[in-house]
Amino acid sequence: MTWLLVALAWAEIAGSLCAGLFSTRQVFGESTPDRQHAAESRPAKQLAPNDGYVGSSTCASCHKVIYANFAKTRMGRSMTVATADAVGSLHLPSSIYNPTTDRHFDVYAQQGKLFVSEYQTGAQGQEVFRKTKQVEWIIGADANGLGGIVQRGAYLFEAPVSYYVSPQKWGVSPGYEDRPIGFSRPILAGCIFCHSGRPEPADKDTGKFKPEPFRQLAIGCENCHGPGAAHVQAMQSGTRTDADLHIVNPDRLSAGLENDICMSCHEAGDVRVSRPGKSYLDFRPGEPLDKTVAILMVPIQRGDLDSEDHLEQTFEMRMSKCYRATAGQLRCATCHDPHVEPTASEAATYFNAKCMNCHADRMCTLAAAERAKTKPANNCIECHMPRRKTPQIAHSSLTNHRILTRTGEPLPDEAFSLTTPELPDLAYLDGEPGGAGALEPATLLRVYRELTNSRPEYKAAYERLLSKLAEADPNHAEVQEGVGEEALANGHAEEALAHLELAAKLKPQEPRVYSEMAQAEEQLGRLDEAIASAEKAQSLDPYDEQAQKTLIDCLIAAKQYDKAIASMERYLEVFPDDPFMRKMLNLARQ
Repeated sequence: MTWLLVALAWAEIAGSLCAGLFSTRQVFGESTPDRQHAAESRPAKQLAPNDGYVGSSTCASCHKVIYANFAKTRMGRSMTVATADAVGSLHLPSSIYNPTTDRHFDVYAQQGKLFVSEYQTGAQGQEVFRKTKQVEWIIGADANGLGGIVQRGAYLFEAPVSYYVSPQKWGVSPGYEDRPIGFSRPILAGCIFCHSGRPEPADKDTGKFKPEPFRQLAIGCENCHGPGAAHVQAMQSGTRTDADLHIVNPDRLSAGLENDICMSCHEAGDVRVSRPGKSYLDFRPGEPLDKTVAILMVPIQRGDLDSEDHLEQTFEMRMSKCYRATAGQLRCATCHDPHVEPTASEAATYFNAKCMNCHADRMCTLAAAERAKTKPANNCIECHMPRRKTPQIAHSSLTNHRILTRTGEPLPDEAFSLTTPELPDLAYLDGEPGGAGALEPATLLRVYRELTNSRPEYKAAYERLLSKLAEADPNHAEVQEGVGEEALANGHAEEALAHLELAAKLKPQEPRVYSEMAQAEEQLGRLDEAIASAEKAQSLDPYDEQAQKTLIDCLIAAKQYDKAIASMERYLEVFPDDPFMRKMLNLARQ
């Protein structure tokens, strides 16, 4: 996964009061097992086909009132086109300077469109470079902020600046504070899945999308109810049966399966990976989430600060006394109705009523005078689910869903016993409760690999598993790539190349493998082959920074200076803020 699931948009949706996904209950519902590995509302033979999506506008033709209300919610407005109407409300124009990266940004509207310029100035005030892109789509519904998406050919990237609601100003996007990323952070499939209705990524790793990137922009009906084609057909043909078995009714699911729908977006963990042969778009409401996506978390240790509990709603809810006291029957839908989102002025009364379904007013031990100090008075949420700052996202705060008895309440013992003997170093958050918590070795390998980027303590576990799989599963592309990477890092270019070539045969459309092959071939002095491999990597992903640098290195080593200069110029078109490459190009031209 990327740094934070398009971090600003994550805060937008995850931080909204409408964090649950389905119609409200007065009680926790019937006593059913926490998870059942079958969709309880419909037999398997009547499931809609995988591509049976019809779009929310089709649903609205019969469910007019429900859809009209949902369209006003933050989920219903999670993504929009950057139209003239949207641009007109964004406090434009605006200029930002980030002294840490020495980058300037201008945000402005022109002919009803939104543009962002990134540039740098020299000692005399002259422009060193400038790159301007149109923002095509806006993510978010102004709870915490608004992020932008730019399009470069078939690829989508995050805009380097975002609008923050609390201070009502533009600033650098989350993750851009310390790094000059520019317009090169790709929008990956695993990120955009949670912020749009039906995205169409061409692959999961490069930010490449199909010609129509979004079949539906905002989160819609089918994100929670599943594909609607079979339901529409049944309704039109008059063959609807009891409870309509052609569509998912979350009210009829077990607590675990219903919460899985919420968890698919409201729990990032420390790492999320798709299961073998699956993509994020394969998840279907009514099915266990762990059939599609594995969500894992570095175990919490006693003494960890309460502010470090990941600020993620599903995990926090499970750690609440309410959830534990109901044996897991507390659901997101116990308190939240996605179809109707209370306004800020209505929220306290709305959620107080939810609390009173289980708690009598007299149960509050706080003195009446103290309760009156909340805003508004007697606001349960302000004391028991306070909003707090999240350090990963500037100017943003999220609601604590642990439903604290009192401020500073320590985490329950359950928070420190989430691992299993089979998986002692990670908590498998969407795994089967009470089960072994085991993952396929190849999936666990991807988990460890991603964790090593931010958690070097998992490097040893990754290397152990990689070594084991190299013997047990030698015809797995990711295993061969991993072994090749390790050999390359240790200076064993010949060995690395053998493994990387096999990885390329097993997975011929993986640009990273060809880039690594080029590095190994260059070290071996096989420059023509290295150039060919680097060009292959660049053709598969023209926005891969390392692939382009490797190609330039190989061309220079082969003394193909004209081609090297052309590649440098092409590189700087994509990455204009690279001072080292600008210097190299000037030297090469001389």
